[in-house]
Amino acid sequence: MHPILDALPESLCYLDGDYTPLRDAKVSVLDRGFIFGDGVYEVVPAYGGQPFGFEEHMARLDRSLAELRIANPLTHAQWREVAMRLIEASAPAARSGAQAVYFQVTRGVAPRDHAMPEGLTPTVFAMVNPQKPISDAVRAAGVACVTAHDFRWQKAHIKSTSLLGAVLARQISVEAGAAETIMFRGDWLSEASSSNVWVVKDGTVSGPPKDELVLAGIRYGLIEGLCADAGIPFSLRRIARDEVFGADELLLSSASKEVLPVVALDGQTIGSGRPGAIYQALYAGYQRAKQRSTQDKGVPA
Repeated sequence: MHPILDALPESLCYLDGDYTPLRDAKVSVLDRGFIFGDGVYEVVPAYGGQPFGFEEHMARLDRSLAELRIANPLTHAQWREVAMRLIEASAPAARSGAQAVYFQVTRGVAPRDHAMPEGLTPTVFAMVNPQKPISDAVRAAGVACVTAHDFRWQKAHIKSTSLLGAVLARQISVEAGAAETIMFRGDWLSEASSSNVWVVKDGTVSGPPKDELVLAGIRYGLIEGLCADAGIPFSLRRIARDEVFGADELLLSSASKEVLPVVALDGQTIGSGRPGAIYQALYAGYQRAKQRSTQDKGVPA
């Protein structure tokens, strides 16, 4: 057996109404998620045993399912119940730290045909994984990234399980020894392989607009709120390639990275080459939001 298979966790997962050890969970080979990637997913971070930004993640799950014409098989309250059951079943050490709650819904099982059959029972899956934090040393130094043409499809706003484009994009940075692959459609910034990208210039934080070319991460709203709290101007607009390379600061955001400073891009220094004041302010604000979330049982202030 491959070492990766030997390392599969024995933690509990949820599959179609049942809780079962993750290593034992099985789905049909004719599931349309397996055959076509015909499904969507969400990843909800949890801190100290409490989901963070849960309702925002649920709203995006609803939007993605609506795009695929799949009715949400669970209510938001039921999704939260699943999340809490899996979190509570995890090891105490994991619950006390950061975790990632993974939700997935596919259209279900049917004979292979590209057309979307009606009346299927969706396949519903959930699991919880430990979330490895970014080290203090990496945060203090910042990270290097590389660029690539955004060769993915034109409906990036759907959080689809069809992630081959993201896999190929991420592999570019893996092979370059970089933290992320920042992508452009023509000369315009879109996003990174699994992160949103923010440009800081003259004290203003800017990101690409929310449209079908970008998966608007939950941190879109959070970053805007953190900027408002800190008195930092914020805008969403088209951002040209030269603005990215000419930024005073360049930031990544995602559930796992939270906010992360980029100090080099394609070997070119960004700004001063060190994490800047805007990053420091947003990261500090992010930690306060996490703390409030834990105290308020998962509802960010």
